[in-house]
Amino acid sequence: MESRIKFSLNTQIVVLIVAIAMWIFLGIVSPYFFTTGNIQSVMRQMTIQGILGIAEVMVIITAGIDLSVGGVVAFVNIVMSKMVSTGSNIASTILLVMMLSALIGLANGMMVYNLRIPPFIATLGMMSVLRGATLLISNGSNIFGLPRSIADFSSTNTFGIPNLFWFLILSVVIIEIVLRYTSFGRYVYALGSNIEAARLSGVNIRNVTYGVYILASTLCGLAGVLETSRLWMGVPTTGTGYELDAIAAAVLGGASLMGAEGTPLGAFIGALVMTTIYNGSVLLNVNPFWTRIIVGVILVVTVAIDQLRKGRR
Repeated sequence: MESRIKFSLNTQIVVLIVAIAMWIFLGIVSPYFFTTGNIQSVMRQMTIQGILGIAEVMVIITAGIDLSVGGVVAFVNIVMSKMVSTGSNIASTILLVMMLSALIGLANGMMVYNLRIPPFIATLGMMSVLRGATLLISNGSNIFGLPRSIADFSSTNTFGIPNLFWFLILSVVIIEIVLRYTSFGRYVYALGSNIEAARLSGVNIRNVTYGVYILASTLCGLAGVLETSRLWMGVPTTGTGYELDAIAAAVLGGASLMGAEGTPLGAFIGALVMTTIYNGSVLLNVNPFWTRIIVGVILVVTVAIDQLRKGRR
């Protein structure tokens, strides 16, 4: 496990250097990049991608995948918007959608462990279910009428840092501690390294599988709540493509799709690169279609390098 974390750290250093180089380049070519408003905008945009990247990296460490992350964000966004716009208490609504998110994660874990459905298919199916439910609840239309306080939270800063970004920092710290310093974290890495060896060592595969998917989906629920604050409305199409961004952030940060490698800090750095690409594309007036192509190429190249490295072992 230590060697795998060391590799992830080496990858994170390289990716961080790339991110710094991108920031220097954008600071030179665009006079708006290093403005306070733009940096805070990057932080707000990065928060959602970063939290989803952390959720994704936990599942990837177990040699799984979660394609339902964007669906959870959209589902939470619509349910929360629908309830709050009709007068429900904000705090109790947030608690409810977080519990629903955890249940979605439990359902994913049960499909993967109990029904032996491959994670790709299980979470793809869940993504489809959530997308359908989101459209049914919203009738395919945006939901307005949310209290101003919800929007104010996302637009407010604490110590000069956007409130949303503090949740990303907290998520990184908590999940890093869980994965590095708890028995559950060691079991998560063991699952991705060799599931049969982990089973023979006495690891409760069911509980770890359930725990990973529940924790990941709960983080996605948090991202959905923060997305609702950022949008100040319910948007049934929100979260589209977030799966790609989450996987890209995790892989860029050193996670291996073969399992047992990756860290939340790596997902944070990967999300920084992804957000910088999107932000820089807007500042430089790059066609957004080209931006998606660039992200896809980066993802393919990163995974190809990982596969080639695995083949040399």
